[in-house]
Amino acid sequence: MRPVYIAGVALTPIGEHWELSLRDLACEAALKALEKAEVERIDALYVANMGAAPLQSQLHLGALMADALGLYGLPAMRVEAAQASGGVAVHEANLAVASGLYDSVLVVGVEKMSDALPLEVRSALAMAEDQEYTAYTGVTDVGLCALLHRLYMERYEAKPEEVAALAAISHEHAVGCPHAQYPFRVSVEKILSSPMEADPIHMLECSGIGDGAAALVLTADRGDVEIAASTVAVDHFFLTERSDPLILEAVRTASKRAYERAGISPRDIDLVELHDSTTIIGILSLEDLGFVEKGFGARYVSEGNVRRDGELPVNTFGGLKARGNPVGATGVYQVAEIALQLLGEAGRCQVEDAEVGVAENLGGVASTASITILRRH
Repeated sequence: MRPVYIAGVALTPIGEHWELSLRDLACEAALKALEKAEVERIDALYVANMGAAPLQSQLHLGALMADALGLYGLPAMRVEAAQASGGVAVHEANLAVASGLYDSVLVVGVEKMSDALPLEVRSALAMAEDQEYTAYTGVTDVGLCALLHRLYMERYEAKPEEVAALAAISHEHAVGCPHAQYPFRVSVEKILSSPMEADPIHMLECSGIGDGAAALVLTADRGDVEIAASTVAVDHFFLTERSDPLILEAVRTASKRAYERAGISPRDIDLVELHDSTTIIGILSLEDLGFVEKGFGARYVSEGNVRRDGELPVNTFGGLKARGNPVGATGVYQVAEIALQLLGEAGRCQVEDAEVGVAENLGGVASTASITILRRH
C-alpha cells in the first residue's frame, strides 16, 4: 500500500442555510478543495450523506454531485453509515488511493437538515437504529445515550458537572472558529440548567441541527499531511446485546488497529476530534480511544486536560456540540480540521506544534466507528 496525502480541504460554515440546497453546499466545499489541491484530474468522487433520502427525497447523490461539478465519466458514489458516513467515506477513498486504483479522489460530506420539521429530522436520525425492535418504541438517539449517561454516573460516581464540562470546553474552543455553528461560551451552570432532552441529558449537552459541507482531496502525490491510518469497525447493533454498554467496543477495535498501522500509541497523539454528539459519548470515546482509564474520563475533562493548551487538546474547533453536527458530513469536517491543525492553518483555534491527530466518527450509538490518524509529513 502506498502513502496517501491530503492535498486540499474546504469547509462551509455550519448553520441554517435556507438559501442553499444540498447540491449548492456540496459544490461550494468541493470547488474550494479542488482549487486548493491544484491536481490535474480527479479519478473518483465519494459523497458522504445520511439524510438526503428522508429529508430531501433524494438518492443517487454520486451522479447528482458529479454532474453538478462537471465531473463526467468517473466513478461517483454515495457512502452511508449513519452519522459515521463522513469517516467511512474518507476510509474508502483512502483505500482506493493507497491500493493504487486511483491517484486522486474527491471526498465531499454534505447534509441539509434545517429545512425539515423537527419530527422529520428525529425520524431520520432514528434510522441509525433498528426499526423493528428499537426505533418503533419511540426512543431517540439521545434517549439511548441517556441510559449510558445514568449508568456511567452510577457506576463511576461521576458528577453531572464533570460530564457537562466537555460541552463547556467545546464551546470555549468554538470561539473564533469561522465555520462553527455556535461560536460562543456556555458555562457548566447554564448547561445543567437547560431543559432535559432525555433525563439525565440536558439540551445543551447535545449537538444541534444544522446544514454544512466539507471536502477533501486525497492524492498519492507527496504532500504535507499524510493519512497515517484509517480504520472502521462495528459493534453489536443492539445496545442491549453488548456485554458492557459502557464499553464502545467498535472504538476500541478500530483505534487499536489504527495505532498499530500508524506505528504509534495514544501517547503520541497531539490532538483529538471526538464524536461528542452527546457529552457522555464524548467521555466514553475518550476512554475507549485509550487516552484515559475507564471511569476517569469525566474527571479528566473537568480538570481542564482537554483544553487547547492542556495535556490532550480535544475538539479544537468546537466538536459536534459547538462547531456543529451536519451528521453525514461531520466525519469529513473532523478530518479536515485535523489537517488544518497540522498545516498550521487553524487560526485562533491553532494547537502549537501539532504533528499527529486522530479523528473519531461514530454511527448510531457507536455501532460503527471510523478512526482516521493524520501525520504532518
